[in-house]
Amino acid sequence: MKKIGIFVHSQSKAAAKLAEDVREYAASQGTEDVWVSSDWEASDLQIQIPGTELLICLGGDGTVLHAARSVIPYEVPILGVNMGRLGFLAEVRPADLMDYLPRLLGGDYRVELRSMLQAKVPAWGVTYHALNDVVVGRKTVSRPVYVEVAVNGSRLAIHRCDAVIVATATGSTAYSLSAGGPILHPESADLIITPVSTHMAVARPIVMPPDTTIDLTVSADKDAIVSVDGQIDHDLDSGQTVTVCRSAHSARFVRFSEPKDYYALLSERLDWLRVLRTVDNPDLFDLDVAAMPQ
Repeated sequence: MKKIGIFVHSQSKAAAKLAEDVREYAASQGTEDVWVSSDWEASDLQIQIPGTELLICLGGDGTVLHAARSVIPYEVPILGVNMGRLGFLAEVRPADLMDYLPRLLGGDYRVELRSMLQAKVPAWGVTYHALNDVVVGRKTVSRPVYVEVAVNGSRLAIHRCDAVIVATATGSTAYSLSAGGPILHPESADLIITPVSTHMAVARPIVMPPDTTIDLTVSADKDAIVSVDGQIDHDLDSGQTVTVCRSAHSARFVRFSEPKDYYALLSERLDWLRVLRTVDNPDLFDLDVAAMPQ
């Protein structure tokens, strides 16, 4: 590879140290241009991205979300290195990164495509892209908002709620999951509409096909906002509409694991196999419970 980038969490000293180790190794293997940037250097990142063949993200899921939006419109594969907590978007641990570098620089990996969202507010004339979700909801704690949901131009519902989430398959394990939404396989192109804390009404999440256009119109006597990936927030006036659909751009993630391994990773991240042995059935699962994190 001639040019690779390293995107680090700006407040992580460990990420900065690891970035220097990666830079030195890549340079020693003949990589001509190895640049380092952080989530505080957005303008620098935009300058560096063109021509980059690989972006290594050192941080948590938030760092990867930022990177996925920043590389648009360039089709740059992203490797997430989990230096945060859950690390749903990460492929390797920091301690293993140096061992994977020969394969990375040699292109020995597969690329997993992840759908993204496009969100527009016609009154602003600005387009945003999201990897996880777009959320329209209340800005203050005291009052709910009314969000009218229309699908392909047809009114679906009016929710009196805290928020309405439109999520991708990647975002199905984020805010949408905590609000009761379903989990989709990460390479699914479907969209999820998840109402949050609806008042005096029965509302359920809905899975929509990839070509769906969703209009979220807010009505509130208190402040409302639209949030993109939980990182970009803008105030909404009562009556404003946010139009959400599948983006023409996709995130590209470097993967060393096989697609089938996703379910094992999901189980690990959500701690679904955490069980306690019982007197009646001590061999229910062959797990060393004492060695598991408490």
